[in-house]
Amino acid sequence: MKLIIAVIKPFKLEEVREALTRIGVQGLMVSEVKGYGRQAGHTEIYRGAEYVVNFVPKVKLELVVADEMVEKVVETLSGTAKTGKIGDGKVFVLDVEQALRVRTGETGDEAL
Repeated sequence: MKLIIAVIKPFKLEEVREALTRIGVQGLMVSEVKGYGRQAGHTEIYRGAEYVVNFVPKVKLELVVADEMVEKVVETLSGTAKTGKIGDGKVFVLDVEQALRVRTGETGDEAL
């Protein structure tokens, strides 16, 4: 099993969710986050005053999938979340040692 963490632009969330559902992803967690990467924030003007926005709003998706689905999920994420502009996001893949479905006691891939 793998934990896939994706950080994407907020307006892409629904499109990404629909694409993941189509390929068989049955659940995911979503968090609103702020951060910066190479873009290192930007400046904006509000009521005539210029100010620096150091942290850019993003959406973090976390999903655990079986090993055989990882490549398809990563391809779907990268293809759907991509706008071709700076700040499109990142995708990380980590190993998951164990999973447990609390309601039934199922473990491993069956818990997904």
